[in-house]
Amino acid sequence: MQDVPIVIVGGGLSGLYAAFLLEQKGIDYILIEARDRLGGRITVAKSSVDLSASSQSVDHEKSNDGFDLGPSWFWPEYQSQLSDLIEALDLTRFAQFEEGDMMVERAANEMPIRTQGYQSSPPSMRLVGGMTALTDALYARLDAKRVITGQIVKRLTKTGQHIEIESEDSFRYATTLRAQHVLLALPPRLAVSNIVFEPALPQDLAIEWQETDTWMAPHAKYVAVYDSPFWRDNGLSGAARSAIGPLTEIHDASLIEGKGAVFGFFGVPAQVRQNVSEMALKAHCRAQMVRLFGTQANTPTAEYIKDWAQDPFTAMPADASGAGQHAVAPPSKPKTGEWQNCLTGCGSEWSEAFPGYVAGAIDAANRAVQGLPNVVVQSGS
Repeated sequence: MQDVPIVIVGGGLSGLYAAFLLEQKGIDYILIEARDRLGGRITVAKSSVDLSASSQSVDHEKSNDGFDLGPSWFWPEYQSQLSDLIEALDLTRFAQFEEGDMMVERAANEMPIRTQGYQSSPPSMRLVGGMTALTDALYARLDAKRVITGQIVKRLTKTGQHIEIESEDSFRYATTLRAQHVLLALPPRLAVSNIVFEPALPQDLAIEWQETDTWMAPHAKYVAVYDSPFWRDNGLSGAARSAIGPLTEIHDASLIEGKGAVFGFFGVPAQVRQNVSEMALKAHCRAQMVRLFGTQANTPTAEYIKDWAQDPFTAMPADASGAGQHAVAPPSKPKTGEWQNCLTGCGSEWSEAFPGYVAGAIDAANRAVQGLPNVVVQSGS
């Protein structure tokens, strides 16, 4: 059994940033990720490679080509910690394109109308290469031998001063690590639902974690890629709102130069989407693009759908019926019992400042690492 001061459960942004901070402090750790890729809810489709949205391989090579299937935006004006990190990692940012008019669909028996668009203030910013530019840059600065993918954590057992972390791979091959402290870098609901804690977590804490909605979990996103952002030639911003659907909110998702793209959030409930084939969903989305932006929209060079409600490492059944709003952050640590001072939640939903946001993952991971007990920090250095 391998002994290590810290085990991080989850290789999304919060887990990777926690690992990055631990390396800076010279503290040993192991990061365990259930998926066969890193990034968690941050993932992109690359039009230059034929990848399905559900089976993306880990690609750490720099690329300017990336269409976000998860979060796309950040706001440097009030998310300074995230902005400073992006600057320190030498990543290139650019403003979300919002110039021109927007389209609005009000009813099925009415033609879409063209109306004055609006621009976000402060502006929404994107990263060249998509948001995975951030997770890839963090991973590139880690010791790869400390990062394990394709291992699902099943059980945490408190034994004296240590925690035994049991995980298994896709072949049900079990592995056990032993740590002094565990950082839970995944949504609270997923942690308390999928991991057995022995002894059990304090009941009030377990209930709060269970009732915390996971951001993105009920949502699905459609991306259509074109040779160029042709709508801009007609003075359109690529933004649209629709009461008809299947997409309710649409935005320009074009690269900073080159290919054009639009993305939209489905307004169709998760339970309904599950009963419709991906081919049929794409056909409905293309028809909506044609209604909004003209016949050129009928022939995208690539299309992608990422339904987060059907992602077992993001969503639980309780998420499908949720409102999908940003939740209020629950407590990140047990204040009593066996798990006190040895377990900390550091996923984005545990951020009091930005719960569920990309900036929340950075905030929660930073607070968790800074709040580690001195005995763990000293033993790991």
